[in-house]
Amino acid sequence: MIAWEWLPELPTTLGVAGAYAGISHGALIVAGGANFPEPLFRQDGQINPQAQKTWWDTIHVLPRADAAWQSPGRLARPLGYGAAVTWEEGVILIGGCDAQAHYADVTVLKWLDGQIQTTPLPSLPTPCAYGAAAVLGQTVYVAGGQDSPQATGAMSNFWALDLSRPDQPWQILTPWPGPERILPVVAAQDGAFFVVSGCQLIVNDRQEVSRRYLADGYRFTPDPKDPLRGTWKRIADLPEPVAAAPSPAPAVGQTHFLVLGGDHGRYAGSSFAPPGAHPGFGRTVLAYHTTTDTWAQFGTLPAGHVTTTAVVWDQRLVIPSGEIRPGVRSAGIMAGAFTELRSGFHRVDYAVWAAYLAAILGMGVYFSRRERATDDFFLGGRRVPWWAAGISVFGTQLSAITFMAIPAKVYATDWTYMIAQATIIMVAPLIVFYYLPVFRSLQITTAYEYLERRFGLVVRLLASTVFCLMQLGRMGIVLYLPALALSAVTNLNVYTCVLVMGVICTIYTVLGGIEAVIWTDVIQVIVLMGGAFLCVIVAAARVEGGLAGIIRIGSDAGKFHTFHWTWDYTLPAVWVVLIGNVFANLIPYSSDQTVVQRYLTTPSRKQAARAVWTNAALTVPGAVLFFFLGTALYAYYRTAPENLNPSLSTDAILPWFLARELPVGLTGLVLAAVFAAAMSSLDSSMNSMATVLVTDFYYRFRPASSDGRRLLLARILTVALGAFGTTCALLMASFPIASLWDLFMTGLGLLGSGLAGVFLLGVFTQRTNSRGALAGFAASTIVLVLVQRHTTIHFFLYAPLGIFSCTLIGYAISRLLPVWPPDASALRAMRES
Repeated sequence: MIAWEWLPELPTTLGVAGAYAGISHGALIVAGGANFPEPLFRQDGQINPQAQKTWWDTIHVLPRADAAWQSPGRLARPLGYGAAVTWEEGVILIGGCDAQAHYADVTVLKWLDGQIQTTPLPSLPTPCAYGAAAVLGQTVYVAGGQDSPQATGAMSNFWALDLSRPDQPWQILTPWPGPERILPVVAAQDGAFFVVSGCQLIVNDRQEVSRRYLADGYRFTPDPKDPLRGTWKRIADLPEPVAAAPSPAPAVGQTHFLVLGGDHGRYAGSSFAPPGAHPGFGRTVLAYHTTTDTWAQFGTLPAGHVTTTAVVWDQRLVIPSGEIRPGVRSAGIMAGAFTELRSGFHRVDYAVWAAYLAAILGMGVYFSRRERATDDFFLGGRRVPWWAAGISVFGTQLSAITFMAIPAKVYATDWTYMIAQATIIMVAPLIVFYYLPVFRSLQITTAYEYLERRFGLVVRLLASTVFCLMQLGRMGIVLYLPALALSAVTNLNVYTCVLVMGVICTIYTVLGGIEAVIWTDVIQVIVLMGGAFLCVIVAAARVEGGLAGIIRIGSDAGKFHTFHWTWDYTLPAVWVVLIGNVFANLIPYSSDQTVVQRYLTTPSRKQAARAVWTNAALTVPGAVLFFFLGTALYAYYRTAPENLNPSLSTDAILPWFLARELPVGLTGLVLAAVFAAAMSSLDSSMNSMATVLVTDFYYRFRPASSDGRRLLLARILTVALGAFGTTCALLMASFPIASLWDLFMTGLGLLGSGLAGVFLLGVFTQRTNSRGALAGFAASTIVLVLVQRHTTIHFFLYAPLGIFSCTLIGYAISRLLPVWPPDASALRAMRES
C-alpha cells in the first residue's frame, strides 16, 4: 500500500490549480497555475460575486523534501492548465491558457546551479489547454484538450514529439477511437500510452455547455520500428470517471499505473445548499493492470486533489497543490511511499524450508564417503542409473529460470514460445545417434577432450575457456532469481537469500561431487513438478468454473495463441521459434559440459541414450505444465486483481502466488524447491567448471600429478567458483532486468553458437581441421555481434546464424588450408558410430 505524508506547503497559502510540476536535478518544480485571491465562496457557502480567477507566472522550487521553497524565476506569461512531463533532468511545459487565450508554446525548465534555465521546443500544431501528456521512451505524447476559451467542444487530438530530435515538428497521429475530451488522465506503462476518462463537452439547443464524465480508456501501442505509428485498443472501463486526476498517472512496477483520485462527476450540476458545500473530489486510488486489463482499488488519498501533475520524486509519489473542490485550492503537497507488501510466511513454512535445505546438505555428506578419486567426483564412478541421469539433465535445464520465468512470460503474453520447448524431440535423435557414440567410445571426462583429439590442443583450450566464461556469466542469474522470489514474500532480504543458497550449494557440491549434484536434481525435479501441478489446482479452485474457467478466460484473452504466422524475422513467428530453438537446444546438448558430463556418468552408451530419451520425454509434458500454469495465473489475477502487488516485477508473479495462495507448509516446500532449482543450476556449473579446469588445463599440462592432488584442487576450485557465483548474484541484485528468460536465451545464442558449431564440424565432417574450426568460431562470433548491433532480427535466430556461419566458414577454410587432424582416434570413433 501507500503511506502518505505532507511536505512543506507552497509559499502561496491559497495553492494553485492547473500548475505545471516536475523534477529537475533532484528538485521539485511547481510553476504557474491559477486560483481565486478573493475566495469563490463566502463563509455562508454562497458564491462571492467579487471573486475573480487569477493566473500566475511564479516558478517555485523545493530543492529537497526537508528544505524551504524558493521562487527563483517566472514564466514568460501567467499560465496554467497545460500539461507537464519530466524528461532528462528537465520539466517540459506543454500548452496552457490564461483568461484570454490558449497557447501552443512548449518550453523546458531546468533547475541548475540555483537558477532556472528555459529552452524552447517546437510549438504544438494548435493551441491546447486542459489536455494531458506522458513520455514513452524518447517520445512525448499529448492527448485531449481545448483550443480556445470560446470553444464549445473538446478535441480528439493526439500529437507526438520525438525528443531525440527536438528540431523536428510535432506529428499529428491517429486519435483514439472514442469521444473527444478535456481533462483526461494519461499514462505510459508496459511499452504503451494510455488515455482514460476525462470530460466530453455537450452543447444543448440553448447553446449551453455541459460536461459528460467519461469512464472509458484506450491503449496506444507504438510500432517498435516507429514510435510515431501504432495501434489503438480499448481497455476495460474504469469503475467510475476520474476526470482531471493528477496526470500523468504514475507507473508502478512493470505493469501497473495508478489513478490518484479525480472528479467522478456525481456532484456536477447539483444544487448544494449552500453552493460551497461540495464534499470534495474523489480520494480513491485505482490501479490498472496492463496484463490482465483490470482495475482494482489500491487505497485512498488523504485529500482529493485534481487539475495538477503527478510526480515521482525520490521514489515517492508527489501530488503538488491542486483543486480540492470547485473553486477551492490547496497549498498542500502530498507525498506517498510504497510500503512493502509481504505475504504471510508461516513458521511451519520456515521449518519445512530449513528441513529441505538440511536434507540437501545431508545428501552431500552421504555421497562424500564415495568420493575417493577424481573419477568419482567428476563422473560418479560411472555408476549413475540412466533414469537419474536423464532427470538430472532435465533438472539442470529446468532451473529456477524455467520454473519462474516461463510461467511469468506466459502470464504476460501467450503460448508462442511453447513450440520452442518441443524442439528437444528433434534434437534428441541427433545426440543419441551421432554425438553419444563419439563421446562414449573415447572414454573422456570432458567434452572438450574430444576436440583436442579431433582438432588439436588450441581448439580444446579455446572451447574449455568459452564454456567457463559462459558458466561464469550464467551463475549470477540463476542464483539471483530465486533470491528475488523469496525476498519478495519473506522478511529475508535478497542478499541474505543469495548467501544462504550460495553457501549451502557450495558445501554439498564440494562434499558430494557429481553424484550429490545429480541426486539433488532428481529430488528438486519431483518437488518442482509437483509444486507446479499444485499451483494449477489451487488457481483452478479460486477461479469460477475451475479448469474450464481457466481455459475460457485464457481463450477469451488469446492466451493460448501458439502459432504466429508471418515471414517477419523480427517477430517470434512459427518458423523463427522452430528453427531458432532446434539450434538453441543443440548448443547445450552437444557442447555444454554440464549436460555432456551426465551422459558420461552412466555405466554404458545404451544407458546414456536412455538418459537422453528420458530428458526428452519429460521436457514436453513439463513445458505444457509450466505454460498452463502461466495461463492459470493470468486467469486467477484476471478475476482477483486486488490480490496483485503492483510494485513487484512480472518475473516475481509466481512466488507471490505461492506465498499468498498455497496452504501453510506447502508454501515453504515449493519455495525451498525453487531454491534447490537455482542451486541445481549453480552446482552443475561449479562441478562442471571444476572438471574442465582440472582436466583440460591442470591435468593436461601436468599429467604426472597425482589423482589425490587433482581431487583436492577440484574441491578448492569448487569453493572458489561458489564464492564467485554468490558475489555475482549479490551484484546483480542492484540491476533491474525486464525479462530474465529473454536475457538468458539471448546470451545462450550469442555465446554458445560458435562452440556448438565446432562440435558439429567435428562430428559430421571428416575434412575439417583446426584452422577451419578456429576460423569458424571467430566468424560465428563476428557475425552474431554484427547481427545484434545492426539488425532487428529476433534473438531466437542468433543460434542458427551462429552455428551456420561457424560450420560454413570452418568447412571452407579447412578445404582451402588442409591439415590432417593430429589424432585420428576421434575420426575412427566417428566412423564406428
